[in-house]
Amino acid sequence: MSTLSANPIGAAGAGTAGSTPTIGVEEEFVLADPGTGAPFLGNTAVAAAARRCGAELQLELSRCQIETATPVCTTLTDLGNQLRRTRAQVAAAASAVGVAVLATGVPPFGPPPTSITALPRYQRRIEHFGLLGEQVICGCHVHVGLDDRDLAVQVSNHLRPWLPVLLALTANSPVFAGRDTGYASWRHVLWSRWPSAGPPPYFRSAQHYDTVVADMLDNEVILDTAMVYWDVRLSAHLPTLEVRVSDVPATVEETVLLAALVRALVTTALGAVHSGQQAPVLDPALLRAAYWRAARDGVNGYALDTGSGHLISAREATARLVDHVRPALERTGDYRTVRCAVECVLGAGNGAVRQRRILRAGSRADLLHMLTCTTTDTCASAEELGRDTADRS
Repeated sequence: MSTLSANPIGAAGAGTAGSTPTIGVEEEFVLADPGTGAPFLGNTAVAAAARRCGAELQLELSRCQIETATPVCTTLTDLGNQLRRTRAQVAAAASAVGVAVLATGVPPFGPPPTSITALPRYQRRIEHFGLLGEQVICGCHVHVGLDDRDLAVQVSNHLRPWLPVLLALTANSPVFAGRDTGYASWRHVLWSRWPSAGPPPYFRSAQHYDTVVADMLDNEVILDTAMVYWDVRLSAHLPTLEVRVSDVPATVEETVLLAALVRALVTTALGAVHSGQQAPVLDPALLRAAYWRAARDGVNGYALDTGSGHLISAREATARLVDHVRPALERTGDYRTVRCAVECVLGAGNGAVRQRRILRAGSRADLLHMLTCTTTDTCASAEELGRDTADRS
């Protein structure tokens, strides 16, 4: 995880009903040749270019990936501004070494050759898991401040039914190796092969959580706690609950929408826990099927309702999510913003819809151009970043 601020991401916690937790976001990006779209195996050069401008980027498993992180945020406006800044910083650093940065869940024109970043923990991972580790997938991780671990695992239980809806809403990886995969989120399909990935188990307590993680370590299902890849997990080094079900969204606005919904889900769950409501214990097969449907259909098509086990439209599933968290959104003054953002995504399509639309109507070059533009569409230019850095120095 990168640190773009002196403040750790999501550090301020919340544990009382009605309180508003802080939020922070990490985003992973594909580095690509701006002419061909081929993955560019040079994340160390991009990170070095960013460092010269005063920004810190995190190296990921593949050398064609880079990661950013916002500082702690309290409002959606602040988060949006920070995301625009971090995306502009990574784009400026990539441009300095002649590279494009793409907000997409998988390389659209891959797969890359062997491309593991030369860090000991990554090399050890490849030795243990083989070719499984040579995938390139880019996600978005939302940290919500929550410093009570027993409370956090109860919140995690309440979040489980809604995770497929978040995946569908932010799906942004339909194209791989120049072809439509048939899935809105091919990243999820690749990611689900890891033995520690997917929805978190239903936990009785933080001690139960720690016991499960310890067993995974003993059995070498994971090699360290950073390999707890559940879509909701307790941060190993921060007082946060981390939700990591999403592809990296196509735009800043879609990332803000994701973060708003995640925080509202956490706040709603906190209220349920404090009022004594038990989270539903879902059939694992049903939840897995709901994930598959979300990854396949995205916002166009169907969703599997985890309560009834019946198919409903993806739009109806999204509407139910917004209704579920509406009181939390209204308390923070974010309901109107979220409702408009959801209407925009459902009307114009999310990243997966736009990628498919361009690929069918245009060419690979058109898709590459679109991805390059939407990644930083509302972000500051390199010149503006320079002026801002000078103003703060």
